[in-house]
Amino acid sequence: MTHKAEIDARQLSASETLPTGLTSAEARRRLGEFGPNAITEEAPPRWRVFLAKFSAPIPWMLEAAIVLQLGLGQYVEASVVGGLLLFNATLGFIQEGRAGAALAALKKRLAPTALVRRDGEWVRRPASELVPGDAIRLPLGALVPADAALVSGSVMLDQSMLTGESVPVDANTGDTVYAGSLVRRGQAIAEVTATGTKTYFGRAAELVRIAHSRSTEQAAIFGATRNLAIVNGTVAVLIVATAYAMALPSGDMIRLALTALLATIPVALPATFTLSAAFGAQILARRGVLLTRLSAAHEAAAMDVLCADKTGTLTRNALEVVDVVAMPGFDRARVLALAVLASSEADHDPIDAAIRGAAAEASSRGTNEELVRFVPFDPATKISEAFALDRDGNELRITKGAFEVIVDLAQVPADARRQVDDLAGHGHRVIAVAVGPPQSLRLAGLVALSDPPREDSVGLVATLRDMGVRTIMVTGDSAVTAAAIARKVGIAGEVCPPEQFSGELSTDKFGVFARVVPEEKYRLVKALQSRGHVVGMCGDGTNDAPALRQAQIGIAVSSATDVAKAAAGMVMTEPGLAGIVFAVREGRIAFQRLLTYTFNMLVKKIEIVLFLAIGLGLTGHAVMTPALMVLMLMTNDFLAMSLTSDRASPAPVPSRWRMRNITAAAVVLGLCKLGFSTAMLALGTFRLALGAGELQTLAFVTLVFGNQAVLYVVRERRRMWSSKPGNWVLASSVADIAIVSALALLGILMEPLTWRTILTIFSAAIGFALILDQIKLLISAKIKIE
Repeated sequence: MTHKAEIDARQLSASETLPTGLTSAEARRRLGEFGPNAITEEAPPRWRVFLAKFSAPIPWMLEAAIVLQLGLGQYVEASVVGGLLLFNATLGFIQEGRAGAALAALKKRLAPTALVRRDGEWVRRPASELVPGDAIRLPLGALVPADAALVSGSVMLDQSMLTGESVPVDANTGDTVYAGSLVRRGQAIAEVTATGTKTYFGRAAELVRIAHSRSTEQAAIFGATRNLAIVNGTVAVLIVATAYAMALPSGDMIRLALTALLATIPVALPATFTLSAAFGAQILARRGVLLTRLSAAHEAAAMDVLCADKTGTLTRNALEVVDVVAMPGFDRARVLALAVLASSEADHDPIDAAIRGAAAEASSRGTNEELVRFVPFDPATKISEAFALDRDGNELRITKGAFEVIVDLAQVPADARRQVDDLAGHGHRVIAVAVGPPQSLRLAGLVALSDPPREDSVGLVATLRDMGVRTIMVTGDSAVTAAAIARKVGIAGEVCPPEQFSGELSTDKFGVFARVVPEEKYRLVKALQSRGHVVGMCGDGTNDAPALRQAQIGIAVSSATDVAKAAAGMVMTEPGLAGIVFAVREGRIAFQRLLTYTFNMLVKKIEIVLFLAIGLGLTGHAVMTPALMVLMLMTNDFLAMSLTSDRASPAPVPSRWRMRNITAAAVVLGLCKLGFSTAMLALGTFRLALGAGELQTLAFVTLVFGNQAVLYVVRERRRMWSSKPGNWVLASSVADIAIVSALALLGILMEPLTWRTILTIFSAAIGFALILDQIKLLISAKIKIE
């Protein structure tokens, strides 16, 4: 043991009976049994995470297309599709890894060393070597290294890193202290009861590791891909069967199958969702909302329940004096002045700071007493005291502390208990102040303190309610305090009794959940999700991390710990709910853009495979080649990603993906587009008498121009001209039409068409858009897609 450790041990053991502790041999045995006092994580290697991006429905379809292209010797086309595959995988890989960051932050909070009794001596050991049964010392300023029961002494603990609550907690002999707490006052000896992932702190880490919720974004991508595979897969099989019945050469059949496969793949879908989230993240960052998971921007659109932490989110996270009840013979100023005498100036106790602030605001002239001696707050006695001399030289004793303690030390008026109960009933913390000769104290007054609601909480809770988001208060505070704050900010619903958490958790009738521990926050989020809710969870402490990770939208408030921020999906840089309201509004705008893109994509993908089938029957040959299909992916599908910056308005209610309705509406509009494309193909076949190569070019130009018509129709739920498209949408449309027209006119990569034919297709597409817009309105009245 070092010299400093020996000095610490002698100072700490002056008046205590030392526990025996464990022998080194027994400690080694228990270390093998219980494992190290550490949080372990099993993160997969980054290369494996990257390779996983190539194993999903959309990558599988792209990989199949590459294999077919290589088999046909189409190396350029295969490299283009391979580039698209790599682009999607890289974009998704960059956004991974938040769970590992949360666990890493948790590990850093464990104490590096601890003062432990081994073989009858106090020695410093790595905290990871602690085992249940070890005797440890907790001096002033120590970080509690493991869960332990106090054997002797008393301490005041700062548990803000665990609970997020700013008020210190007293712990006396017999009480349990938790790993990660900081000793702010006092000293004690304790016996370790739990280590590693078995601790209160470690359980939070384990919950962070296993917490997971499937995002609505993932469900939307999967739903769109599945529906496309069902519809287009069936049609593609029919196309190949038809080609076989027509006795087409095997090479032509393979090329036809490849074209149908490429037509089916929503290649730009994952990248569009990612870019939409990145665009939203930039806007949110300018308003003080930072995204740690890009998908959180989209999840906020669907959120219908917000679990808000009381302290620092709905309240200011700063105690202040809200009332002073003076006893007969005293007034408010006198009570505050006496309370200041019994408060520490050097300490950062929030109660003392609030009392000093209230006295200063009241312009209290102070007292005529001369301070002789100050006795700091002792967690064991629950009081602080000052000894002073009055103007006549008489000794006075001023005592400040819990009413339950003061009532045994001083004369108390008969109605004082009623006044205390009344203040406590309003959610206030009550401090009693007594004064008098050392052996004859009398109650001078009661000081009520509270962490008041933020000025904007009432309005923001109401705004969320109007947006269809129900706010629930979740706090570690008492039910009385929580209920009082809930009433003030306008949160409706009953207070959930603690015993409710031990059984089936009903969430619909409760608006306040008090005395909540980490596992219960996690359970609450899962219970809400099991009832179909999309849950947002606000938090600031380490104990909030599992619930933040489990919720679809984990929100770390401005005062949050590093652990909470790592587990959350978004981080507020300003206190309060204002950033959350903005995130919901911006998320719903982003949802409208993605809904437009997805709807537009489904209409095109459903139509094109059917068009390939009809074209085969109408002309006797394939009307699109794999090369033209790849070109259309580049000039059309990816340019449609400009919709992620289009103008849009937020919906008044939570936005959900109704994939069945979206697909049904897309089938109707897709069939309408099929009619337009078929009519143009028939025009080229029978009226213009175009050759096979020219018909393929005509089909390509028709599909591209028709796709642009569909885009402008579906981007607006009302008439297509009701709102001006975004600048990037207009620019991409002009570029798409210009590039395709130039390629078709000059005969680059395809047989050329005359400018009259191209102009005819363009004019027909405009007329088609006007007709389709009217059909859209009729369909919208029957099928709700949002």
